[in-house]
Amino acid sequence: MEHAENPGYRCAPMILALRILYFEDLSVGMTETLSKTIASSGFAQLTGDRNPIHLSEHFAAKTQFGRRIAHGLYTASLISAVLGTRLPGPGAVYISQTLNFRAPVRIGDRVDVTVTVAELIPARQRARLACSCKVGDDIVLDGEALVKVPAAAKSKRPLPQV
Repeated sequence: MEHAENPGYRCAPMILALRILYFEDLSVGMTETLSKTIASSGFAQLTGDRNPIHLSEHFAAKTQFGRRIAHGLYTASLISAVLGTRLPGPGAVYISQTLNFRAPVRIGDRVDVTVTVAELIPARQRARLACSCKVGDDIVLDGEALVKVPAAAKSKRPLPQV
């Protein structure tokens, strides 16, 4: 669908079904995935990051990449989408996130995101999650997230209405 305020900008809707998991529902090894084709996004408008390597083919052609690349945090935000909607899901709160940018993501690349429960810390209701983003067989970003996950017994959160 074409963006009304930015003609020529194509946006692909990405709505993940919500899945609520409480701390007690998690186990080491649980995995969730997401795939997204990177479009020429409104990320620059949203954040104010107008680095021409992301926006100008002419500028990017003269760089080591040869053409435009996606904002690194656009790719990283796909990890956040998984954490906030699927694993662990609504109610989970970021404590920290490490990000290692391994290779560029180009406009049109399909990014496959994988989040895996690596460790559970019951005393603090926290989960350490291994996160990776791949384009084809190449890891383009990896890192770890630490999130606080609500316990079922203590939770008063209502089921979200979407």
